[in-house]
Amino acid sequence: MVGSISTERASRALEFGLYRDGDNNLDTIQAATIAQAIETSAADRSIEFTVEDTTSRRGAEPEHILRTESYAIADGKLERGRTEVSPPHDMSARTDLAAFVKRTLDNAELVHAKQTWIDLIDHGGGDGGGMQSTHSATGIMRADDIAGAIADGVAAHSKDHPSDTGRVVDGVVANQCLMATVAFSSALSHAGVRFFAASPETMLAPGVPTAVAHDIAANLNDPHQMARDVVETTMTTTYGLRARDGFAPAAAFDVFGLSAQKIAMVENTVAALDASLTSAAKNRMARAAIREDARAIDGMVRFPEGKQLPWRADRPAIALYETLAQDGRLPSGVRTAATAARNAIAATVLAHRETDDYAPFDDADYSNAYGPTVHFPIGRNQIDPWAPQMSETDNAFYNIVGAADLTKALA
Repeated sequence: MVGSISTERASRALEFGLYRDGDNNLDTIQAATIAQAIETSAADRSIEFTVEDTTSRRGAEPEHILRTESYAIADGKLERGRTEVSPPHDMSARTDLAAFVKRTLDNAELVHAKQTWIDLIDHGGGDGGGMQSTHSATGIMRADDIAGAIADGVAAHSKDHPSDTGRVVDGVVANQCLMATVAFSSALSHAGVRFFAASPETMLAPGVPTAVAHDIAANLNDPHQMARDVVETTMTTTYGLRARDGFAPAAAFDVFGLSAQKIAMVENTVAALDASLTSAAKNRMARAAIREDARAIDGMVRFPEGKQLPWRADRPAIALYETLAQDGRLPSGVRTAATAARNAIAATVLAHRETDDYAPFDDADYSNAYGPTVHFPIGRNQIDPWAPQMSETDNAFYNIVGAADLTKALA
């Protein structure tokens, strides 16, 4: 319990929470992120890691026994007296993530951390959510509930520690597939999160290296340098038996700034664009032009096996809106609105990198995958193909911008 921990613990610049769900086929391979945390904390003693790891690999218990291990890592080792083993938590439950966020913030207070970040490690499904657990009652956590759990955890910490009110989750790393979306960015911003690191595409496990915690801790007062370093570390990390045959974990990766002002501008301009497109689509020729422009911007899961997956309509928003803005067949009002939305979203991108020939995906081209994706279906089979198990339209952003009306007009 927090109350039994000595307040004489060393001060840290960064409290970094690792929320890792191994209750699925990623248990063994993504466990590398824990080893990376130990290595990172040994090299940079300004970082403490708060860990919640649901796993069945060999560790505190024998292999094949599913349980949750909760502990802290600092100075290159697990801290004594701070390890708890319990029956497996439901990592897809909003209440469990909220409790972890609170515990991470409690620890951040004890070490006087200047910033607190959370790393979500599991499967991801874009606007459909993430934190997929095989033995979960819900199966997957809605994207809005992930953000909501963060807000819940912040509120719980403030309630129990009124003198520390104002401490928030400064940043989120999504070590999950497809989570760099406009909608999830919006949800996180409303939860008070200031920075967000994620890939718009399917990632290859182990995924984002935990070493990015050092990039964050080293640049607490320089968000742009922090973002550049996090992207560089992620995109230059290679996994595999040999470096020359290895692979980077992502085909594209971004760090976003999620200030309330920036996200309000995104929401307002995208809402204006969607309304303008909905009106223009009443004209048969304009509707055909919009659909053609959208079809020209490939969605995600750009690998051969991805053709039957539901994220084909998750298109890079900046590239899509640029294409609409440059289409002389569309009314000037649409083009103007598309430019405004494009610029608002681009303003959230602090750093980015992509590849135009990602070898693990048959050299798929991601040169237009700059920034987040937006769910933009142009056929009925693209709207919510995996509903009700997972929905990409069941989120606040989709409602705020009037995307349902646009989808009806186009699909």
